[in-house]
Parts: sequence; C-alpha cells; structure tokens
Amino acid sequence: MADKSDFIWIGGANNQASCGDLRDSSITGRAHNPTLLVDCGKLLPMQQVADALKNLTDNTDNPLFTVLGEAFAAAGEELALVGGPVRDAIMGRRSIDLDFATSANPDKILSIVGPLASATWDIGRAFGTIAAQIGDEKVEITSYRADSYEVDSRKPTIEFGDNLEDDLKRRDFTVNSMALRLPSRIFVDPHQGLRDLLLETLRTPSAPEVSFSDDPLRMMRGARFASQLGFELDPEAFTAMCGMAERIEIISKERVRDELSKLLLSDNPIPGLEILVDSGIAELVLPELPALRLEMDEHHHHKDVYQHSLTVVSQAIELEAEYGLEKNLVLRLAALLHDIGKPATRRLETGGAVTFHHHDVVGAKLSKKRLSELRFDNDTVKAVYRLIELHLRFFGYSDQQWSDSAVRRYVRDAEAQLAQLHVLTRADVTTRNKRKADRLAHAYDDLEKRIAILSEQEQLDAIRPELDGAQIMEILGIKPSREVGLAYDYLLELRLDQGEIGPEQANKLLLEWWSNR
Repeated sequence: MADKSDFIWIGGANNQASCGDLRDSSITGRAHNPTLLVDCGKLLPMQQVADALKNLTDNTDNPLFTVLGEAFAAAGEELALVGGPVRDAIMGRRSIDLDFATSANPDKILSIVGPLASATWDIGRAFGTIAAQIGDEKVEITSYRADSYEVDSRKPTIEFGDNLEDDLKRRDFTVNSMALRLPSRIFVDPHQGLRDLLLETLRTPSAPEVSFSDDPLRMMRGARFASQLGFELDPEAFTAMCGMAERIEIISKERVRDELSKLLLSDNPIPGLEILVDSGIAELVLPELPALRLEMDEHHHHKDVYQHSLTVVSQAIELEAEYGLEKNLVLRLAALLHDIGKPATRRLETGGAVTFHHHDVVGAKLSKKRLSELRFDNDTVKAVYRLIELHLRFFGYSDQQWSDSAVRRYVRDAEAQLAQLHVLTRADVTTRNKRKADRLAHAYDDLEKRIAILSEQEQLDAIRPELDGAQIMEILGIKPSREVGLAYDYLLELRLDQGEIGPEQANKLLLEWWSNR
C-alpha cells in the first residue's frame, strides 16, 4: 500500500503556480509546493499530479505563446491561454483551437496583434473576440467577460470584466476553467479544475443551478463532454439538469443543433445521449428518442427499441472506417433515428405478436420534420430521410434471390448514400442469435459482391436511360411536355430491368411503347 505522503491535496491556496516550479523535484518528492495545497476532499497520487503538470509544460511550449504574451505585456495588458487548450495540454495532447483571454478591449487587441498577424477578423467583436492568423496558427483572443443574464433571455448582456479569475468563473465546467498566464507561464486554477480533470469529473465553477440558468446550453454541453472526454457528470450537476431541463427551450434551434451534432460526432456518443434522455432534456429537443423506451423490441431481444437504437449507433461507428465514413454525421443521425417510426406503427396482432409495419416510411417522415425543426441543412435532412426509408430494404434479400434488376434498384434508390446504407444495414443487426447474425452478414456480403460485379459491367453509380430528353423528342417527334418525362421514366425502368441494352434497342423499344400507349 502506498505511503500517504505519496499523495497530494490538489488545488491551490492562491490557486496558481509557475510551470517552472511545477517541473522541479518538489512536486514529485516527499515535500510539495505549498501553492498546490487545498482541501478538495480527495487525495490524489503525487505522481499523477506531477505527470499532468508535466504534460501542461510539454504541450504548451509553442513559441507563439511567448511572442503573444510579451506583446501584450509590453502594451500593459494581461494575456492567458484558457479553456480547452489548457485542458487538452494537461491530458497530453495539443489543441488546434488556441483560445486566449486578455484584459485588453477589442480595439487594443487589434492594435497589439495586428503587427504580428497576416490577417485578422473581428466578426466576434461584439462578444469581445478578435481572431488572427499568425504564422501557421489561427488564434482567438477575447476580452475578459463578466456577462449578466436575464431569466427569460437566450442571449447574455455582454459586459467586459477586469480580471482573469472572474472570467474563468463564468465558464461552463471547471476542467475548462483553468488558464496559463503568459509570458510568465503561471498556471491558474481557481476552481480546482485540475483535480476534477484527474478525477474525470464534470463540475460547474459556480452552483450548477446558477451556471445552467445563465446559459442552459451548458446542460447539453455537459452531455457532450461526458462523451468526448469520457468523464462522469457531477451528481449535483445532473440533479440540476433534471430540474432545469425546460430552460433548454429558450436556446435557439441552431445552437441546439450544433451541440447535438458535436455530441454525435464524438468517439462514443452513447453516454451523452443517455444523459440527455435521463435528464429530460431529450424530451424537449429530440422527443422521438426517449419515446423509443416505451416500445418493446422482441425481434432484436432488447428490452426496448431505445437500447437497440443506441447499439446500432455504436455498431455503425465501429464500421465507419471500413467504408471511409469516419465521423459521418448523416450516418450517425440515421442510426440514431432509424426506428423512430415504431411507436406510431406498433400493432398487437392475434396471438400476441407485435408488428411495426411501415415504420421505415413513417420514421423517415418524422426524421425530416424533426431535423428541419432543428435547422439542419436540406442535404442532411434528405440524406437521413433516404437512409431511414431504405433501412429495411435489404432484409428482403436474406434468401439471396434478388434479380439483377432488384440490385440495380437498390443502388439507384440509395444514390450517394449507398456506403452509408451498407453501414446502417449491417449495424441494424443486433440480434443475440449468432447463427442468425452470421447468416445476415453473409447475405449482405453477397449483396455487396453482386453490386461490385455489376458495377464493373455497368455504370451503376450513374444509372440513366440510354436516350436523353432531346433524343426522345426527336425520335417521337414531340415537343417538351409531360410525355417526354413519361418516356424517360419508361427508358429508366428498362435500364434497371435489363441493364445496358444500347441506343438502337432503346430506340426500338421506345417506339413500341409509344405506339402501344
């Protein structure tokens, strides 16, 4: 058992320490730097703390930090690296997002960084943010903030602050409330973010009720960080989320959409999705998801369709790389929502069987409505609609009796979503019956082989009639009209049924079709 002196209380009497101090032996020996003493209710191994702070030093050795820090100091202003970059550095990785906080106002920020930058942007000036391109790095520098919030408003009253500590207090979670002063490289941690990071806990700097009331989107952000970082949400924060879920309704649909997208694109979105559902937030932003918990899923042997859907998301993510679809938002949305038509189509048949006839069509329509309300772009909405609409098509192939025509139609209907449909269909097999799962996997292997063979013989990725509209009008001697479209559709059906037949045969069959109308 480790000696108690090998552990350290972490935080800080004045909550800051020089990175130079943190590198010396005092942090790893029996004695330790008194500036790191604070009663946090937890003892942590000193070596773990030392390793974390070494990571901070190693991953913030960017020369740009010194250049910027000295430039602001020369102008009589403070500058600190803040938030995610500090958190990531401690976790042993370098962040590509470089965020800084400063005592300077936006005009002064511009005057300081202007001579150093090849380009600057002041699109965030109203929020105190100036962006700049300095060498190969893009940085965002924001004036200290001390915003105030109205209870019923979705937007804060922007107020600039005068010190770093107050700026850090207004941030979402303690792990994002740490800073590194520049150029002195003083580590500032007024809310014990290092402790929480090492304990893998998401806790708010102020009381969670206050923090979530100020910006309710922080509740969704907590779910997202739980997935992105693999951390646990502090029980007090989760309790506050449950009691304040309705506050999310004052947040714009666009911000909700963006946060949901970031959550889904994390390496493991399941914990975050479960937090949204269990807290009641999903009931307000994506009600179709918690509704799935009410539906038993006898077919997949899950206690409910909700658990099946989460499993499909996980399995889709595991298959993404195989199909070149890493972090594909359309695929993950479709996987999550593919069965949302089941509650509306559930029927209890004679003998006790439960059916969900046409839940694919109903679910596609529901997804279009929900994603449109969340302000997803039209291309995303249409692609998710198509995948949900088609997600059951393959299960009619399990006897491997499809004609070439049926295979062509499968490819044609999937269009640009074919690879995503491959993944979704495979991921939708969650049965615990290994023999059945293997049979379905082999059947889909066979379908993909047939698609590949036909693709070598024909242009399956661009199926079109042998004749275009102009040729149709010339052959039939007609002008632009509804009949041209009907003729085009006829030729397309021929192409799907018979494959490539050549222009001459298409001409002959078109004339026969026209004369028999």
